[in-house]
Amino acid sequence: MNKPGQQVISRLRQMILSGDLASGQRLAEIPTAEQLGVSRTPVRIAFRTLEQEGLLTKLSGRGYIVRQVTQAEISGSIEVRGVLEGLAARQAAENSLSNEQKHELLTLLRQGDDLFVKGSIDEQDLALYHDINQRFHQIIIEASLNPAIAEALSRNEHLPFASVSALAFDQNNLAQEYRRFNFAHMQHHAVFDAITNGQGSRAEAIMREHANATHGYAKTFSKMEESGEKMQVLNNVNSAL
Repeated sequence: MNKPGQQVISRLRQMILSGDLASGQRLAEIPTAEQLGVSRTPVRIAFRTLEQEGLLTKLSGRGYIVRQVTQAEISGSIEVRGVLEGLAARQAAENSLSNEQKHELLTLLRQGDDLFVKGSIDEQDLALYHDINQRFHQIIIEASLNPAIAEALSRNEHLPFASVSALAFDQNNLAQEYRRFNFAHMQHHAVFDAITNGQGSRAEAIMREHANATHGYAKTFSKMEESGEKMQVLNNVNSAL
């Protein structure tokens, strides 16, 4: 998907997550496109994508309505993804990566390093991270040699925020967004290290925790920022690994 299209999807996800688009609110292409300053095409694609993710419901006539999504529903779907991807990471470690898989994962890690080294992130960076993140997870699932995992994940992705691609980005708190996405990237490094060293249990534990990285830690980083605390949580996690 092109970057403008991905940015529109991400922005609408964040608006639903934050409550700016309230449950039961009706959405139409033209006013939404005008509000976001884009054409109707990326909005149309975004509506269809968010319908598939369980965030919007298509009306019998034109337009969509924002679904009521509970925190329990989001947490449950993310937890299921963590279990499935944790299993994939463990089996990938047990099977060993092919040379091609190892090379591509290292390339993706370097691309992520280049993305976060500047110390900030914007919507264009998120679009690039979306592609890096999606491919990284896909390779691990392929390396598990277990097609049942991919099938189960495909079914789970129709639940709110369950897909690895379902990234939301808060434009009003760029420092927080940099922290949580950089944290997720550091977890990519950690799970790669565990897999390549054949540490199946460690790889599984990191991957299960990683499922929460781009969603559950937003509140954590926000509280730390408000209190003036430093990112000791990252150091603690790294030392525990």
